[in-house]
This record gives sequence, structure tokens and C-alpha cells, in this order.
Amino acid sequence: MGTQQILLIVLSVIIVGVAIAVGITMFRNQAYNSNATSLAAEMQTYASQVVTWYKTPTSQGGKGQGTVAAGDATALAAYLGFDGANNSLTTDSGEYRLTSTAADKIILNAIGKEVKDGKKPRVTTEVTIPGCVITSTPQAPATAL
Repeated sequence: MGTQQILLIVLSVIIVGVAIAVGITMFRNQAYNSNATSLAAEMQTYASQVVTWYKTPTSQGGKGQGTVAAGDATALAAYLGFDGANNSLTTDSGEYRLTSTAADKIILNAIGKEVKDGKKPRVTTEVTIPGCVITSTPQAPATAL
């Protein structure tokens, strides 16, 4: 083989290697972004369930539009299907936690399962009571809730 042919083979191998590396990076970025999107979608579902719990009469297992207190976290977590011990739930998308219940605000946090640069996507959702306004905010990526 001539020198020119060997150089072309080496150049081809380098180009294919770079293309594979770029493809893997693009795939990982897409997986991370998809995980963040699915977290936000599930958080909207849980926030809607919080509003439903707040508006459901107490005789049917809800709050009955009463004042929300810190002690309501266990009842709300049970209504949402969360684990009662630490008010959390783990799904295929990530881990969700009922962080706070107060007179005017209920806060839910979530952290995803996909990792990018050693960090996972994170979303915080607040439900303002009694107006039932839902606000979701993507947070800086983190390693844990």
C-alpha cells in the first residue's frame, strides 16, 4: 500500500471515531432533556392532584378547602400515593417528594434519573392555596433532593 492510502485509512478512522463520539454525546443530552421534560409533566399531574385534594370534601378524603397546615403532609402524601414515611415516590422518571405544606403553599420537588456532568435534572412545583395557582420552576441540576 502506498503512503497516501494509509493516510486516507487513518483519516477515515479518525472521522468515524469523532462521529461516534458526537452521536453518543447527542444521545445523552437528549436523554437528559427528555428526563427533565417528563419530570415537569409528572409534577404538573401531581400539582393537579393537590388541587383536587384541596377541593375534595373531608368526608371524601380531601381537605374540604380548609386551611392547610404542616400536619396535612401525611394525608396529602397518602392521597397522592406517596410513601408515608418520607412523603416521597419513585417512578421511572425520578424521585418526587412533598417538601412542605403551609397555610398558603404546598411545595413538591423532583429529581430525575438521567445524569449529565454528574448532575440530575431537578424541578420544584408550588401550589398556592386557596387560589390553586400552580407554578413549576426548573432548578439548577443537583445530585440529590
